[in-house]
Amino acid sequence: MSDAIVPQLTARFDELSQRLPDEGIEFWFARDLMEALGYARWENFITAIRRAIESCKSTGYDESDHFRGVTKMVRLGSGAERSVDDFMLTRYACYLVAQNGDPRKQAIAFAQSYFAVQTRKQELIEDRMRLQARLEARDRLRESEKTLSQNIYERGVDDAGFGRIRAQGDSALFGGNTTQMMKNKYGIVQTRPLADFLPTLTIAAKNLATEMTNHNVMQADLQGERAITREHVQNNQSVRDMLGQRGIKPEQLPAEEDIKKLERRVKSDEKKIEKQSGKLPKPVQEN
Repeated sequence: MSDAIVPQLTARFDELSQRLPDEGIEFWFARDLMEALGYARWENFITAIRRAIESCKSTGYDESDHFRGVTKMVRLGSGAERSVDDFMLTRYACYLVAQNGDPRKQAIAFAQSYFAVQTRKQELIEDRMRLQARLEARDRLRESEKTLSQNIYERGVDDAGFGRIRAQGDSALFGGNTTQMMKNKYGIVQTRPLADFLPTLTIAAKNLATEMTNHNVMQADLQGERAITREHVQNNQSVRDMLGQRGIKPEQLPAEEDIKKLERRVKSDEKKIEKQSGKLPKPVQEN
């Protein structure tokens, strides 16, 4: 996402926010957010809302504090009006909706950070987006490595063999520097994965090479550790060559903060978001 879009989206989401005057609670109507989040159909957006409600319940919070079903009147093209279902969403609810939305949508990626930042200053949103991008890149790498491990186990390679294949791939990506050499360079203890300290670009590079290996192992039906190692090394070398064309050497990029610390910080932030959002007032019961 280009930096130029961030202030535009920030202004748009600010414009859609509303407040309950007596309680001072900030909220958004789901149908207002739907288009801003890149959804064209309510039927698709309601799926993300339902998942968000389940996420809210699973963390132990009362969903009625953050999600309130309401009915609104909308004007049709003919000038007539009809009622439609809608939701009032606190900031925490909006955060959960973004977390459960389609990550391919640019506005969803933005919203995850927008609703996570209390003051919503542009630089804080951008910092949060970079953090989120690194966490998501690490998650993708975990999944692709898990898939590779499963794929090659069916082709005669055990866990120790998988470790050797991954180590050979690292050596190719880091210009001859082994996994242990990179850990020593970054000051990483033996028991921690190298990838937990890599910058987003390097994590994405490792993931691309691993996805290429997954694809070619399946396509060519490669068997055994030697053939799969050769494939993985070639893919990591290809990714390194591509980065090199842009003047990037992965082994020269600085380490970043331990991703486990970032994950704990995000979990802590989620609790703060829920608390700072406030709670929607209980609906008035009619006699």
